[in-house]
Amino acid sequence: MLRQPTGDHRVFEVSVYNREVRRLVKENRSHRLFDDHWADSQRHDVLAHDEREARMLVTQHFPPDDGLVIESIQPTRL
Repeated sequence: MLRQPTGDHRVFEVSVYNREVRRLVKENRSHRLFDDHWADSQRHDVLAHDEREARMLVTQHFPPDDGLVIESIQPTRL
C-alpha cells in the first residue's frame, strides 16, 4: 500500500487463491490461463470502509466465476 488510509477507510489484508489451479497443480498439471502460483494464497491490501465493502471490491477484481476464492479478510494495524 503506497498511502495511508484517510477518513473512515481501513486497510484489509485479503488472501485469494484459484480453486481450479490448486486442483490442477495437485495433479501436476497447469491451468491454461492462470499461472501455477495461483494455487497458493495471494495476499492483497484493500482500502475499504468495512469488511463487507472489502469483500465486494475483491469479488469484483477476482471473480468467483473464474475460480477465485477469498480465503480470508483481516483488518490490518497501520
